[in-house]
Amino acid sequence: MAASESVSPVDLLREQIEGASPDVLQAMIKAFAQAVMSAEADAICGAGYGQRNEERVNSRNGYRSREWDTRAGTIDLAIPKLRQGSYFPDWLLTHRRRAEQALVSVVATSYLLGVSTRRVEKLVEQLGIRQLSKSQVSEMAAHLDAQVEAFRNRPLDAAHYTFVWTDALTMKVREAGRTVNVHALVAVGVNADGGREVLGVDVASDEDGAGWLAFLRSLTARGLSGVQLVISDAHAGLVAAIGAALPGATWQRCRTHYLRNLLTKVPKSA
Repeated sequence: MAASESVSPVDLLREQIEGASPDVLQAMIKAFAQAVMSAEADAICGAGYGQRNEERVNSRNGYRSREWDTRAGTIDLAIPKLRQGSYFPDWLLTHRRRAEQALVSVVATSYLLGVSTRRVEKLVEQLGIRQLSKSQVSEMAAHLDAQVEAFRNRPLDAAHYTFVWTDALTMKVREAGRTVNVHALVAVGVNADGGREVLGVDVASDEDGAGWLAFLRSLTARGLSGVQLVISDAHAGLVAAIGAALPGATWQRCRTHYLRNLLTKVPKSA
């Protein structure tokens, strides 16, 4: 059974990413932060990196390293240097925590729904950056979307995931001019270091056995193996898909879902 519609898929995914392996979250925050700083430096220079045009008023001069302490750990940023004057992102000086929250939020949303120009525009606004053109925002969105897509389809054979949690979240989307329910299928694994990683997210029109089987097989196709325990609700199609896609793995009913199911049978007056 899918989670209630009152649960925001983006919020839940954000919680999973925030609690995931630090290396995973660090890599995604760093990619987004570097893209923002590069676009901001290009705007100051009046031209893109390596481009020659009459509007250029400055040019790059390498990078300087700066450590940024976040909830995901210390991230080593490469801040662009300019030949004339200096550049340092204001959001790292005065709004560190707000910038971190904005980046984590857009990372979670982009992981689930992809990177869009509107989401990048919102991130830029939250960071207080005002000099980026629409074309720069569009180029940055395309660049980040490619990185997010590569991360979503990253090989899973380099790590060993003994435990995997699966769940589905119901969400409303606009499709062909009408509002319909879709299901976000999510798998979270525990790596050898004990850290959690979001292994995959997919959107299906129905939460049925076929959808779960295709989703789990996409994970095994990316190299997922050695799973010993899968935890989920008692959805019959999901349990069957786990047995088919991950033979040898033991299934355990999620206690949280079990408690919710019990509470639906208990009178409210009890």
